[in-house]
Amino acid sequence: MIPNEGTLLGRAWLPSVGGPVVVTVRDGRLIDITARSEPTVRDVCELDDPVSHVRSVEGRDLGPLDEIAGNTPGQLDLVHLLAPCDFQAVKACGVTFASSMVERVIEERAAGDPLLAEEIRARVGAAIGDSLRNIRAGSKEAASVKAALIEEGLWSQYLEVGIGPDAEVFSKAQVLSSVGPGADVGLHPVSKWNNPEPEVVLTVSSAGRIVGATLGNDVNLRDVEGRSALLLSKAKDNNASCALGPMIRLFDATFTLDDVRRAELELTVTGEDGYVLTGHSTMSEISRDPEDLVAQTIGRHHQYPDGLMLFLGTLFAPTQDRDEPGEGFTHKLGDLVEISSEKIGTLHNVVRLSTECAPWTFGASHLMRNLAGRGLI
Repeated sequence: MIPNEGTLLGRAWLPSVGGPVVVTVRDGRLIDITARSEPTVRDVCELDDPVSHVRSVEGRDLGPLDEIAGNTPGQLDLVHLLAPCDFQAVKACGVTFASSMVERVIEERAAGDPLLAEEIRARVGAAIGDSLRNIRAGSKEAASVKAALIEEGLWSQYLEVGIGPDAEVFSKAQVLSSVGPGADVGLHPVSKWNNPEPEVVLTVSSAGRIVGATLGNDVNLRDVEGRSALLLSKAKDNNASCALGPMIRLFDATFTLDDVRRAELELTVTGEDGYVLTGHSTMSEISRDPEDLVAQTIGRHHQYPDGLMLFLGTLFAPTQDRDEPGEGFTHKLGDLVEISSEKIGTLHNVVRLSTECAPWTFGASHLMRNLAGRGLI
């Protein structure tokens, strides 16, 4: 599902050119707005007024949006939607919600073993209670809670980034490796305990200006990261492990950063076995403001000449048992994951092993050659 209102920006695969085109939606139709001056989504986001450009630039009608959105990604003979970013770096913020932070602590204490997690969850919950509710990271109150947790012997590196002054920001995926709506998402085959992470993802220009937002699934391997935080890259960055979409909704009079701050995300996981998991994440409970997360990511200390996509973290941490009591939730192959937010749309993907998902073969060099062959650069 893609919103019927707003200014939308994305990418689609166009068989006739053997590569991606920049697209928007007008009157329910998908429109190719690729221009010689702005041949990539990155270029549009760098404009002083990307909204005016997307609304006014001439385009080519590719067909009904609903029909194209139903086409299977990876079928190179059909127009289909891609992840809505191209040259932007894909970064992610972790442990930005106090409630989900507790689950990261549990993962660490359980050393990636879901059988131990329930016992630890009860003990940690008894010690923490609701002391983290509505706490602001880096505040005096957060420092007091941190001291109390240390006293209880419950200190963790996740508590440091969850309520301390510095945010966790990591590289989620390589440039151009993200998959889009309808594509398979991948789990590393070594993982036995994993889950989806429904998140709002900001689109940020090279100047640090937030120009819009989309949805993301920060596919997470709980057992791998739980064994050691130094395995974060293996837990997060694998073939098809990052999904983005359906499109970027640019900030305009109908959609602003305040809408992101108030956004409600709904998650549904539907298994081939009939199992259904529902979850919810509300951005109003985030411990760090989105502007602060952007400022901690890009600035004089770190530049991104092509801009970035920034996952804001999630409140959702599934503890509902799927099979054996006490083992909690983990994915099964074939799970359909749907992440929805009223003003941004729905991102849906099917869970496979990373080794079974389509390999990532179209990188930056391929895009540059494709654009050059089309006379766009």
